[in-house]
Amino acid sequence: MAEQSIIDKDALIAELLASINQHKFAPDVAHIEIHGNEVLNRNLVDGLIVESQSLKDGVSVRIKVKRGVTIKNPVHFCFGLIPENGVQRIVINTVIEEGAHAQFIANCTFPNAINIQHLMNAEIELEKGASLSYFERHVHGPNGGVKIVPVTKVRLGEGARFSTEFELIKGAAGVIELDYAAEVEKDATVDMKTRIFGRLEDSIHIRESANLLGESSTGILTSHIAIKDKASAIIENEIVANAPYARGHVDCKEIVQNEARARAIPIVQVNSHLAHVTHEAAIGSVDSKQLETLLSRGLTEDEATDLIIEGLLS
Repeated sequence: MAEQSIIDKDALIAELLASINQHKFAPDVAHIEIHGNEVLNRNLVDGLIVESQSLKDGVSVRIKVKRGVTIKNPVHFCFGLIPENGVQRIVINTVIEEGAHAQFIANCTFPNAINIQHLMNAEIELEKGASLSYFERHVHGPNGGVKIVPVTKVRLGEGARFSTEFELIKGAAGVIELDYAAEVEKDATVDMKTRIFGRLEDSIHIRESANLLGESSTGILTSHIAIKDKASAIIENEIVANAPYARGHVDCKEIVQNEARARAIPIVQVNSHLAHVTHEAAIGSVDSKQLETLLSRGLTEDEATDLIIEGLLS
């Protein structure tokens, strides 16, 4: 029975990684694979501490990068569910200690979803002079069937740097309710990017905010969303500048096709006469000249539209 369990676990790891076109990691690359409420596998490197505990419907994970450590290679996380139905709840507490630097790449995969919920609750703390780059890519099936609810609170200490990218371009999004909020201290920088392509009856709601608390802090919020068919999208991006020389920019762009519906709500607030925040928002359709060029080369209108949108979001 124990041998069979190992074989089943190895097969599940292989199926998870294959769904994101990842098959093997080098020995010096840290990686963690989580299916449902079970950590299937992990490989750690010096300076990285990961502790986990299974919950009824998910996993609680505590991550720490030790003071002054720079992790050479990106740390890879794979979260997912292979079955058609289920709930995965991930609770993550991450601390990047003073002067430490790391890159995280997370792939969230639900290739067979019919009724899946992926609930992410994260707290990230970057101490003085620390930096973290976090890239999250979602892999969904063609019919949606997934509800994604990532809620993240980020605290940046003096001089810290945090950048995050959320990407879902292939497959149907399903329901996405993304909520990221950052508190930014002196000389620190937060940079959030979101790129999503919604189809069918997908429902997308993006909320991102940066509270610039410290002098010379910086916040950049960028959301580029494309929707078609009967999908809908709402973007709410907010920057509040509370300190002298704080700088911020909000960029909301949405491409709308067919019967899709879009709304962009950029909010900027300045509470210091020495701060400066800008914003831009645009909602429109794909470029007609590009569309005509691709149609003349034999593509259907749907194929041409998807190709243009994927190029804009990549």
